[in-house]
Amino acid sequence: MRRNNIFKGFLGGLLIAMLTLLNTLMLTSCSDEPDSEYFYTFTGEMMSDWLKNRPEYSEFTEIVQRAGMMDLLATYGHYTCFAPNNDAVNKFLQSRGLGSVSQLSDADCDTIARTHLVSYMYTTYDMIGHKLPSVNMLNRYLATDPGFDNDSNAVIVLENFARIKFELKDDSVENGIMQPIDAVIEKSNSYITDLMRENPKISTFYSALMATGVINDVLLVEDPDYNAKDYEPYYTTSGGSETEKKKYDAPDTKKYGYTFFVETDEVLESKYGIKKGDLSALYELACSIYDEVYPQDVNAAGHSFENLTDSVNPLRRFIQYHILNKIAAGADDLTPQEVSNKANFEGAISIDETRINPSDWHYTLLPHRMIKVDKVTVSKYLGGCKKGQRYINRRYDDKFQFLGQHIDPNDDEYKHDGINGHYFYVDDIVAFSKDVQDKIQNQRIRMDFNTVFPEIITNGLRILGDPWQWNSGEEKYGRNWQFPEGYLDGVSFSNCMFLMRRPVAIYDIYMWDEFDLYGNYDFTFRLPPVPFDGEWQVRLGFTSQPTRGVAQIYVDGIPQGIPLDMTKNLDSDYYIGEDFISSIDDYDGMAPEEKAEYQKALKNLGVYTYPRSVYCDNGGSGNRGWDLVYNINMRKIISQSYLDCNKDHYMRIRVASDGKQGNNNEFALDMLELVPKSVYGADSDGGMEDDL
Repeated sequence: MRRNNIFKGFLGGLLIAMLTLLNTLMLTSCSDEPDSEYFYTFTGEMMSDWLKNRPEYSEFTEIVQRAGMMDLLATYGHYTCFAPNNDAVNKFLQSRGLGSVSQLSDADCDTIARTHLVSYMYTTYDMIGHKLPSVNMLNRYLATDPGFDNDSNAVIVLENFARIKFELKDDSVENGIMQPIDAVIEKSNSYITDLMRENPKISTFYSALMATGVINDVLLVEDPDYNAKDYEPYYTTSGGSETEKKKYDAPDTKKYGYTFFVETDEVLESKYGIKKGDLSALYELACSIYDEVYPQDVNAAGHSFENLTDSVNPLRRFIQYHILNKIAAGADDLTPQEVSNKANFEGAISIDETRINPSDWHYTLLPHRMIKVDKVTVSKYLGGCKKGQRYINRRYDDKFQFLGQHIDPNDDEYKHDGINGHYFYVDDIVAFSKDVQDKIQNQRIRMDFNTVFPEIITNGLRILGDPWQWNSGEEKYGRNWQFPEGYLDGVSFSNCMFLMRRPVAIYDIYMWDEFDLYGNYDFTFRLPPVPFDGEWQVRLGFTSQPTRGVAQIYVDGIPQGIPLDMTKNLDSDYYIGEDFISSIDDYDGMAPEEKAEYQKALKNLGVYTYPRSVYCDNGGSGNRGWDLVYNINMRKIISQSYLDCNKDHYMRIRVASDGKQGNNNEFALDMLELVPKSVYGADSDGGMEDDL
C-alpha cells in the first residue's frame, strides 16, 4: 500500500499552540462534479482506492458508496477526507440505536459523506485557526483546535471531539489527503434557535428570545432565488499595481445568518440575582439599562411587561442587542483575520498588535446599534483581561477602564453551530448602556469594508486564503468577488461593477483587501450607525493611483465639496505639496506640538495620513513596516456634519470622470472611519488625534 505522510514526527503541545495563529481561510464551492479536464488515468492510489483497500474503514466506505460519491473520489481533484474507522462508525450507529450502516437512509449517508469531505487539500499544518479554512461539501465549516490523543500526542481535534489519528495523519493520495479520525463528525442541520432550546444552561435567555418575538427575526437561511451561475466571471486589473487581469466571481451562495452572545442562567443568577426562567426580573434589568438610553419611550404602551414584543420594549431591545446580523462561525470571524510568520509579519492582518488591539465593529438586530469586538493584544492596557482573548465593548485606556464581556470559546457538550448561525457564551450581560453609548463607543470607529457589508463574513468572502500565494492561480489560496445588484443589503448601484479584491500580502491598504468600482457608476450604500447624536466626520481611506478616476460624493443626498480625484497624491500641489513629510524618521523627530500643527495642516486640506498601526510596503523602495507617511495613502474627510444616531444615513458615489478615465474610472474603497468631534476636535485645544 502507498503511503506518503507529508508531515511526520512528533508535534509537541508547544508547536500546536504556536500553530493556532491563523494561516489561511477560504470559502469554496460545494460542487460535486470536477471539471472534465480532471478526468485522466493515474497509476497511484486514489482516495477511493485508499478507502477500499483498508478493511478497517469499510463501513465509512459503504456510506460514501451509498451517497453516490465514490466516483468523485476516483477522479482527479484536491480533496481532504476525514475518514472515521469502523469503531467510530459503530459508536455513532449505537448512539442512534442502529446496528449497521444498512439501517441508515440514503439521505443520512449523503449528509455523513459530505460532512467528512472538503474540496481542497489540508494538512494538519494548515489547520491552525479555530475552523477549517474552507467549508465542507455540506457547505459548513468544521471547527479545528489543538488537543492531545490518549497517548499524549499533539493532534488536531475536529468539532471538539473527533481527533485526527497521529500516526496516520496527512496521508497523501493522488487526488488529495486522507485524515483518519476516531469519531464520526456530526454537523447539526438544525436552526440555531433549535440548538439553543436544547441547551438547559441558557433557558432564561431562550425564554426571553421566545417571549419578545425576536425568535421570528432569526429564521432566514439562504436566498433560494440566487444562483451564482447567472453571472459571468469578470476580469480586470486593479490599483495600477497589476499588469495581468484577475478573475472576479459572483459569490457561490447568498446565505443569511446570525451570531448570538448569550449569558448562561448561572451568570444571570450569580451576578444579577435572576432566577432561572424569571423573565420579570430580566425585564426589570433591561429597564434599568434601556430606559436611560431611550427615555422618550418610558411611558409608551409598548414599554410594559405585558407588551414584550413591541419595538420599544426594553427586554426586546435587550435581546436584540445580543444578536449580530451575520454568521461568525468561530471567534476568529469576530476580529481581523490573522497571518503568521510570513515576510516578517505575524498577527492580525496589516495591524500592529503591540500598539492597538485588532478590532471589528458589527451590526446588531437592535436598530442603529453596533457591537465592537476586540482581541486584546496591547500589554500596557490588559487591565486583567486575558491576552489573545476577545471581548465585547471593551475600552481600557488612559481615559476609561471598561473591561467588556469575555467571549467564551464554547468548549462544552452542547452544539453551538446551526444551519443559520452560531452562539457564544459571555461572562456578563451584553447591553447598549449609557456608558457604552457615551464613553466606550465615543471613539473613532474604523471599519474595513469587509465588515461594512455583513454578507461578506456570512458567506465566507473575506476569508484570507493565503496572501502570499496571491498569484498562484489556485482557488485554495483565495478568490476575488463581484457583487450583483441586490446582493448586499443597503446597497444600490447602476452602470458599474462592484468588486472585492482578495488580500494580497503587504499591500498598502488596511487588511490588504480592497473594494473597487468600475464604469459609469452611481453607487449608494448605507453608512454604519453612530452611537450618539452629534458632529461626526466621515472619512474614506484609499490609495491614490494614476489608473483611478474622479467622483462626486454625497452624504444624505447633499454633495460634499468638489469631486474627489483619486489620482492625486498627498505630496502633490493638490494637497500639501513639498511640505509633505516623506520620512517616518523625520516625523518621529518632530516635537508633539509640531506633529499637532502638521496634522492640523492636513486636516485643513481635508485629509489625514494612514494610521501608523497599519503595515505598509512603500512600493519599490523596499521600505516595509508600520508607516503612516506613504504619499499615496490617505483618509479623505468626506463630510463633517450632524448625524442622528436613530436614523439611516447614506453615502452616494457618482462618477465625475471625463470619459473612461484611467482604468474605467476605477474608484477604490479600502476603509471607512466615523469620527466624533471629541476625537477629531482635539486640535482645537492644541492637541492632536492619535496617529494609530
